[in-house]
Amino acid sequence: MENKITNIENTRVMKAIRLHEYGGPEVLRYEDAPLPMLKPDEVLVRVHAVGINPPDWYLRDGYKTLPPEWRPTIPFPIILGTDISGVVEAVGIDVKNFSAGDEVFGMVRFPSVGDSAAYAEYVAAPASDLAHKPAGIDHIHAAAAPMAGLTAWQYLIELGHNVQNPLQPEMHRPVPLKDKTVLVNGAAGGVGHLAVQLAKLKGAHVIAVASGTHEHFLRELGADEFIDYKKNAPEDVAHDVDLVVDTLGGPTTGRFLRTLKRGGALFPVFLGFSDAEEAKERGITVSMTQVRSNGPQLAELGRLLDTGAVRVAIDSTFPLADARKAHERAAHGHIQGKIVLTVA
Repeated sequence: MENKITNIENTRVMKAIRLHEYGGPEVLRYEDAPLPMLKPDEVLVRVHAVGINPPDWYLRDGYKTLPPEWRPTIPFPIILGTDISGVVEAVGIDVKNFSAGDEVFGMVRFPSVGDSAAYAEYVAAPASDLAHKPAGIDHIHAAAAPMAGLTAWQYLIELGHNVQNPLQPEMHRPVPLKDKTVLVNGAAGGVGHLAVQLAKLKGAHVIAVASGTHEHFLRELGADEFIDYKKNAPEDVAHDVDLVVDTLGGPTTGRFLRTLKRGGALFPVFLGFSDAEEAKERGITVSMTQVRSNGPQLAELGRLLDTGAVRVAIDSTFPLADARKAHERAAHGHIQGKIVLTVA
């Protein structure tokens, strides 16, 4: 083991995608970067695939959508990304549940900004952020799962932590799903298509909202009803819903209040809700949370992925060196599933 670590460290550098300034996809640089140092509670992973997520381009843009007082200070250069799948090269002295050669996947250090560093050939990750990769799926599908899957899990099934919520005064609480009607807006996207499956798995009647091109895909995943938002505004046709999961969020998320029955709940995944008075009048709970790294929850999701009870869809893949093209694909929108970077 020591020789293996020494051999890796002797290379000193790896290839990575780094930012030296904020901007569009053109600021992503494929270049040499220092090999990460391994701490006692960490695992050094040789990365095979990287899942890309909205926080990646929010950071790349300089968090323009956040209020100025919420924008973190980033020390350049920085490596983007959180979601990885790969093979353990070495483990820290305090790590007991992983060994060299193990296949693992995880969302690394989120929401700690600037420490994740997933767009790279090697990542040093806290062991607590990782789980063994499901044997039944490849690295591409495993890398696509962590952030989207944990977001859907922590919104719908179990929060899994007691960290103070930065988005609202009270803790987010999932609601019972069995025999309830759940509407998922943005159902074909990363979080959306997994939320559809988890809600269905827990016994909900699921209404999926997306463009018509995704209807067959979403019905295959278990959606009971489908609304093509290009033909009908979902708030005009859906009624008496128990829960709305709006994976798009933003300032228009308040329109879903009229689809909900009294006592229902609206879970926006992104900031922007501003109709608190109307929600109160309608007796509707509005709640959101910030997804956090959680290896044990990922292991639970991994068992579902392994058996095929839940599956992750891949929109497209790009080599690590072409991260710019991957971000351009993301900016184009209408994504079905997840975009993944492959590492040679």
